[in-house]
Amino acid sequence: MRYPQFWCVNKKLLKFALFSAILFQISGGAASLAHAQESGTLDKIARTKTISIGYREDEVPFAYKTADGSAIGYTVELCNDIAEHIRAQLNLDKININYVIATPATRFLLVKSGKIDLECSATTNNAERREQVAFSYPHFITATRFVAKKSSQVKSIRDLAGRTVASTTGTVNVDQLQNINRADNLNISVMLARQNSDGFAFVETNKATAFVMDGVLLAAHVAFSKSPDEYMISSETFGPPEPYGILMRKGDDAFNKVVNDALRQLFVSGEINRIYDKWFMSPIPPEGRNFNLPMSSELQAAFHDPKEYLQ
Repeated sequence: MRYPQFWCVNKKLLKFALFSAILFQISGGAASLAHAQESGTLDKIARTKTISIGYREDEVPFAYKTADGSAIGYTVELCNDIAEHIRAQLNLDKININYVIATPATRFLLVKSGKIDLECSATTNNAERREQVAFSYPHFITATRFVAKKSSQVKSIRDLAGRTVASTTGTVNVDQLQNINRADNLNISVMLARQNSDGFAFVETNKATAFVMDGVLLAAHVAFSKSPDEYMISSETFGPPEPYGILMRKGDDAFNKVVNDALRQLFVSGEINRIYDKWFMSPIPPEGRNFNLPMSSELQAAFHDPKEYLQ
């Protein structure tokens, strides 16, 4: 049976129309998915009026827990300000903050799984980590050093050869220690600590000769120890200075922009100077110790011209 010519033409048009409709559905669905991914965190916060902030229990002065269970610290205060900025941007009458403990071993999993929206402690931004998560503008810059008792007569990294040295699992610091240990054949026995306080305790109790961590965090442990004069922090570093950033989920560009916009306002307005002085140049809880750590020229430059660290 031969079909009329007009049916052949209409059949072609019908196929084209069906193909176009399917293509539109696919492209439209992909666009909707992309939009959902980009704005997912903001949508969730708008719906629940809650933001989840991860923090560390013992990273004085960046993030730590007080005797009454409150989360405080330099980075925690920055994130509280970010939360208020988000509340205003979303026109919410209030925003609740859900504080969640995030250890060095769990912080990336908590961010990637959506259990926390921001990780607000002292987390180093580097290229390897940016493959998993996103980082905010830098809010501090430091380098890896070691702390030891003066009585150990350890002054340089090479002096650690053949000794037991602690570092915290899941950190850049333990990677740098392992790399130098292998490269220089130092035969260091590396002792892994679950948290920074555990690593410093290993030195206090003579279970380890030294504890390797960010210099500023070592200064905090020494300042809050029972006998600060017993300790020394190395002038030699395990690598170049690197910045801390606030962790966020990778791919959520809309949320990441709001976070960086909030930080930019704090930085360029000069409000960051008040916050910095509060935590690094003034007595802080719980014992009223003062770090007396002036802002470095590198950090001043980072605040003057905020930009993503992508090295």
